[in-house]
Amino acid sequence: MDNSRLVKISKYLSKHLRHQPDLIGIKLAPGGWVAVDELLAACAKNQFPISREELNEVVATSDKQRFSFDSTSTLIRANQGHSIEVDLQLEPVVPPDVLYHGTGHKAVDSILQTGLNKMLRHHVHLSADIVTAKTVGARHGKPVVFAVDAAAMQSASYTFYCSENGVWLVDCVPPQYLQLAVDGSRIDHEAA
Repeated sequence: MDNSRLVKISKYLSKHLRHQPDLIGIKLAPGGWVAVDELLAACAKNQFPISREELNEVVATSDKQRFSFDSTSTLIRANQGHSIEVDLQLEPVVPPDVLYHGTGHKAVDSILQTGLNKMLRHHVHLSADIVTAKTVGARHGKPVVFAVDAAAMQSASYTFYCSENGVWLVDCVPPQYLQLAVDGSRIDHEAA
């Protein structure tokens, strides 16, 4: 299947399953779910028809696994990244000792001062490995990776969740839990 078409579908689904479902006339149920048939009908009605085969391929091959089907494959949702109010019905999980956050180099000073904030999304997104964080950071320019002391945050009663596609979620990361990371090893941000 044409890769550029799959990218367009993924972006279209992200927009409507994460940010503006009302624009195509769908409503997200608890957990962020919407019936596949309802979604496909709404897409067609709004001059962006998607076949079930295309939808299956986008869900199966998305490099970031942005979407998932329920166990019956009759419901679909975006796994995280919503800017609208939605309860994803995630359960709190104990995180690994260290998680990572990738960003562009222009954001470093602000992050060192204020920490990581969810901004317009429901959560701050964290990665379990530095490679993924670098990839995310590269979308924002020259990538910079922060190591997050998730163990200390957990001890301080911060709640972590892990989405179905392995993205770690937390409400915020105060600056005292952050260090710049270089090639997978942590360094003290005061020395950077």
